[in-house]
Amino acid sequence: MILDAEITDFIAYIASEKGLSVNTIEAYGRDLKGFQEFLSDISSADLIQEKDIISYLITLKNRDLSSSSIYRFLITLKVFFRFLVREKMLKNDITFFLDTPKIWQLIPEVLSQAEVMTLLEQPDPSSWMGARDRAIIEVLYASGIRVSELCQLDLLDLGDRTLRVMGKGRKERIVPIAQAAIDAVDHYLVTFRKVDKCENPPLFVSRTGRRIERTRVWSRIKFYAKKGEITKVISPHTLRHSFATHLLDNGADLRVIQEMLGHADISTTDRYTHLSGKQMRDAFNAFHPRP
Repeated sequence: MILDAEITDFIAYIASEKGLSVNTIEAYGRDLKGFQEFLSDISSADLIQEKDIISYLITLKNRDLSSSSIYRFLITLKVFFRFLVREKMLKNDITFFLDTPKIWQLIPEVLSQAEVMTLLEQPDPSSWMGARDRAIIEVLYASGIRVSELCQLDLLDLGDRTLRVMGKGRKERIVPIAQAAIDAVDHYLVTFRKVDKCENPPLFVSRTGRRIERTRVWSRIKFYAKKGEITKVISPHTLRHSFATHLLDNGADLRVIQEMLGHADISTTDRYTHLSGKQMRDAFNAFHPRP
């Protein structure tokens, strides 16, 4: 099994030279055995990549482990890989750039594509509320916008295949949106809203006609997740994470996703090349699972 010899050598090293307690040594061993089992499809230690560690940490998070437990697993892996490099069993330490802030950004709760489909199937589009809620979920997943941005959308912000979004810091951006979301919004508007085309009311409203609030969106998504027997703890932001993850999984450039998400932090966004609307549109058409 991959890493058998390496783990054995590492445990012997920390037992003989580090003066650790028996419980600590056993904890290191359990952590590494779990990681070893996760890598069952990898034939050699040289083939392990940073993304494999991130995937493992996501798996741990999906088991509802606490942040402190996941952090302990990360520390174990960092110590282990430093040992392998020092002993010349590996050339590079793939955990070197996995600092804690980066890890917590990379392991948010994410729905699988099947779970997204299950969530979308729960609202009843023949009812006013079901049609609205289906449209809301479609828009969140199809565009990756924040729930606060969704709540601020007006009717005229919706184009033929784009959304005009007012992000953090009142920064406006245009994002592409899947046809499935456009169709769901059209059904909601035409069947139940019957809005005068000359008006520009809020896109999503409550029963009383007031702009929908983010807490209401949150509660409806929780309701449908429970109805669909989705066991993950999710929120509207989960759909944003899922949007980005699914694009990445299908090969989209991280810079394109950064632009679509509209990150306002200049220290983050300045690292990426500004992309044209055509590049975003092409990437979206090529990679989003619901074009």
